Amino acid sequence: MSKSIIVFFSHAGDNYAVGNIEVGNTKIVADYISEIAGADQFEIVTHKYDGMAYTPLINLAKEEANNGELPPCEGDAPDLSQYDTVFIGGPVWWGTYPQVMFTIFKDINLDGKTVIPFTTHEGSGLASCVSDVKSAFPKAKVTQGFSIYGHEVRSGRAKVEKWLKGLGY
Repeated sequence: MSKSIIVFFSHAGDNYAVGNIEVGNTKIVADYISEIAGADQFEIVTHKYDGMAYTPLINLAKEEANNGELPPCEGDAPDLSQYDTVFIGGPVWWGTYPQVMFTIFKDINLDGKTVIPFTTHEGSGLASCVSDVKSAFPKAKVTQGFSIYGHEVRSGRAKVEKWLKGLGY
């Protein structure tokens, strides 16, 4: 079994369909993956969105995506040299991952690694996340990916487990 890490962004606070949550949907899925697959975690953190209500947040996210902005994040990108498999996860905001994830993408090298995208969403599925990851990391082996509704996450461990079992975990 290869050594795995989950690189993810998760938004706590005001979320569509689940209200004001203390732990973001993607963080919960990342925790499931860690528990089931034994993967390490690197959480992408930004304080830019702290305390924002849902509507202003999505309006800002749309503006960032349209302008190709790369919001600042806390800390340095992780050293991924010891990992063979990298799960990449986040919510879907305006058809792709939040722009803060692309801030980290420019600072990591996934050449030759297996990359497994996943998303939490409320109707977008994987959106363009898989193709965007393939574009960001053309020398990585990017798999099909997995998506789960945000409102299903808290009771969705079995879905994550079934997906991971299909990947050999």
